[in-house]
Amino acid sequence: MTAPNNIPIGWAHCSLADIVTLNPKNEANAEQVAGFVPMALAPTSYHGTLHFEEKLWGEIKKSYTNFADGDVIFAKVTPCFENGKASIVRGLPNSIGAGSSEFYVLRPASKNISSTLIFAIIKSQPFMQQGAQNMTGAVGLRRVPRTFVEAFPIVLPPAAEQKVIADKLDTLLAKVENSKARLERIPETLKRFRQSVLAAAVSGRLTEEWRKQHGIEYGSWGVQAALDLCKKVQSGSTPKNNPFDQNGTIPFLKVYNIVNQEIDFEYRPQFITEEVHNTKLKRSIGYPGDVLMNIVGPPLGKVAILPDSYTEWNLNQAITLFRPDPKELLPNFLYYVLCEGSMVRDVTHDLKGTVGQVNISLTQCREAKIPRPSLPEQTEIVRRVDQLFAYADRIEQQVNQALARVNNLTHSILAKAFRGELTEQWREDNPELISGENSASALLERIKAERAEKAPVKRRKRSA
Repeated sequence: MTAPNNIPIGWAHCSLADIVTLNPKNEANAEQVAGFVPMALAPTSYHGTLHFEEKLWGEIKKSYTNFADGDVIFAKVTPCFENGKASIVRGLPNSIGAGSSEFYVLRPASKNISSTLIFAIIKSQPFMQQGAQNMTGAVGLRRVPRTFVEAFPIVLPPAAEQKVIADKLDTLLAKVENSKARLERIPETLKRFRQSVLAAAVSGRLTEEWRKQHGIEYGSWGVQAALDLCKKVQSGSTPKNNPFDQNGTIPFLKVYNIVNQEIDFEYRPQFITEEVHNTKLKRSIGYPGDVLMNIVGPPLGKVAILPDSYTEWNLNQAITLFRPDPKELLPNFLYYVLCEGSMVRDVTHDLKGTVGQVNISLTQCREAKIPRPSLPEQTEIVRRVDQLFAYADRIEQQVNQALARVNNLTHSILAKAFRGELTEQWREDNPELISGENSASALLERIKAERAEKAPVKRRKRSA
C-alpha cells in the first residue's frame, strides 16, 4: 500500500527534529553512579556494544554530553563520524551517563518513537553521506552541524510499524554482521596459511614427495652462510648534501618503498644523479633480480626483489641487498627464504639499536644461514609456492569482493526499511494499526501538542 505522495500508507514526512530532542540534559543526584563514555569506547558496527566506565554523576554532568538509556548517540567530528561511531544507549548504571563533547545525543520525543528507528536513520547511507558533505570547520576538526541534524528529512512510520521494522532490522543486520565477522577472519587465516607454506618450503617438507619421485635424498640439502651463496651482500648508504633535488635519474630506494614484500617506487620516489651513483654510492648499486631486506626496524622482515623497471638502482643504509650466485641460488628461492623470517628470528637475541629501533648488522646478514637444495629443487619449490600463493590471493580477492557486497547489503536493507519494503505484507495484514489515530501524522500531532504543553510560558514585560 502506497500513498499518493509515494510513501507507504500511514507514513508521514517530517524532519529529525520533529521526533527527537537533541542534546538533552539529565536531572540526577550528584552522588549517583553513572556511565562515562569517552569516544574510544563507542562502537562502529550496527550491533556493537557501547562500553562505559563508572563514575559519580557529579563528576561528569557539567563538562560532558549527557545521555540516558534509550537515547541514540553518534560522533559529530571527523573521522569518527565517517567511521560510524554510534550506539543506542543501554545498560548504564542508574540509566544515566555522559561522554565526549563530540557526541550528538538524540532522545526520542515520545515513547512511541523507536530508538532503533532513530539509530537506523543515522546509520543510513543518505545521513552518513550528506552529514560528511555538510561538515564545517577547519581541516582535522570538521563537524556535522546541528542545523543539518535537526533539518534532516525523514519518512516516519506509525508507532506499531516502527516496532516491526526494528525487529526485522535487528534480525537481518545481525545475520549481515555475522557474515561480515566470518569474512573478516579469513585474511588472518590466509596469512597463517602463507606462513606455513613458507615454513614448509624452506624446511624441505613442501617437496618431500617430489624428492622421492626423483630419487633425491633430503641430505642433499645444505646450509651455508649467505656470503658463500651470494656474489654480494651489501648494505646501502645515505648520500650527503641532499642530491635528491638535482634532477637525478637513478632510483634511490628507502624502506618505505618496500610494501607488501614488493617494491613500490610510485610512493614518494627519489632519484640521485649518475655521478653520485657511480662514485660515492657505488658499493650499493642494485640490479634487477637482487633481493632486498630491511635491516632497521621495527618492523624487520620487509623483503623484495628488485624489478626490471630500471636497469640500475641504489639504496639507503637501512636496506641490505643479496645478489645470489646463479650457480648456487635462485633469486626467488632466496626471496622466499628471507620472507619466511628464520633469519630475523635467529639473530633477534643479538639485535642492537637505540630506544624504539632495532638493527641487523651487515655481518649478521653475511653470516646468515641459508638452506641450499639443488637448483632443480629450488625451481620446484618456487613453482609450488607461487602456485599456492596465487591460490591464496584469489581467495583473498573473493573475500574482499564479498565484504564489499556485505557492506552494501547493510545500506540496502536500511534503504528497504525506510521505503516500507520490509513491512509491506504486515501493512496489508494490519490496516487498522496504520490509520486514523494510529497513523504517523496523528503521532506527530500528539508530539507537537505535548511539546507545546511543556514549553515554558514567556513572562510579559510590564508596561511603564
